[in-house]
Amino acid sequence: MTGATAGGKAAVGAAAAAAQPHTNDTAGARRIAAAFATARTTNRAALIPYVVAGYPDMDGSFAAATAAIDAGADLLEIGLPYSDPLADGATLQRASQAALAAGATFARSLALVARVAAARPAVPLVAMGYANQLIGGGDGRDRAAALAKAGAAGVIVADLTPDEGGAFEAVAAERGLGVVYLVAPTTRPERRATVAQRSGGFLYCVSLVGVTGARTSLPSTVRRLVAEVRSVSPVPVAVGFGVSRPAHVLALAAAGADGVIVASALVDALGPHGTDVARMGALVATLRAATGR
Repeated sequence: MTGATAGGKAAVGAAAAAAQPHTNDTAGARRIAAAFATARTTNRAALIPYVVAGYPDMDGSFAAATAAIDAGADLLEIGLPYSDPLADGATLQRASQAALAAGATFARSLALVARVAAARPAVPLVAMGYANQLIGGGDGRDRAAALAKAGAAGVIVADLTPDEGGAFEAVAAERGLGVVYLVAPTTRPERRATVAQRSGGFLYCVSLVGVTGARTSLPSTVRRLVAEVRSVSPVPVAVGFGVSRPAHVLALAAAGADGVIVASALVDALGPHGTDVARMGALVATLRAATGR
C-alpha cells in the first residue's frame, strides 16, 4: 500500500468518524450527565445500583428498583435477562435465569423500565444487555426505539465495541439514547481514548479482569486505572465489577471515579428468593453514604 493510498483511507476513516452521530449529544445522555453533575455539586460520586428485570418476578423487580432509587440511587441500571450473559458472574447469571424461568421477556422487561420511569421520573434509567439480544443481525433500530419509548436514557451493550457499534449508535442517536461503552484494565491506553470518545452519557470502567461478582477487595491497581481512564475521557467515568462494600465505594470516590456501579452485591442482598427488598435498600443507603470524597 502506498503512502498516498494509506493517507486517503485514513482521511476517509476520519471523515466517517466525524459524520457518525454521537450518542453523547442526545436527550438521554444529557439526563445522565445531569445526574453526575448533581452528584458533583455535593462533592461525591454518583451511585448506580443494578437490578435484574423480572427477578424474582416483575412485581419483585419493580419493588427492588424503586427501593434502590428511594435509598439514594443517582442513576439505575436495569439488566435485561438473557440466556447467555457472558460478562456476568454466578450471581447475575442465577438471577437472569430465574427471571427467564419466571416468564421474563424483552417486552416484559421494557414494561418494567416504563413502570419504573413513570414511578421515579427524576432518575435516569440505563438498560444493560448483549448484542445478540439488542441488535441481532440488523442495526437494532426496533429495540432502540422500544427502549427509548419505555423511558430509558441510555443502554449498555456489554459485548459491543465501537468498531462494530456505528450502526447501533446511529439508530440510538435518532431515538435520543446514549450508548455506553466499556473499557477494562486490559484495554490499551490509546484504545481507551478512542472508546471514551464514542461513549454516550458515561464510560463504564471495568475494575478487574473477569466477570461480575461481589469481591472482598478491589485490585490494588484500580486507583491508577481510574486516573488514567479519566484523563482521556470526555464523559463521566463510572467504575463497576467487584464493587460490593461501602469501603470499595469510598475508595473509588477518593480515587476520582465519577460514579460507582454496584450489581451482584445487591442481588445477593435480596436473599435466596430475591424478596428481601428491605435488606437490599438498606445496603444501597449504606453505599450512598460512602460516596462522599
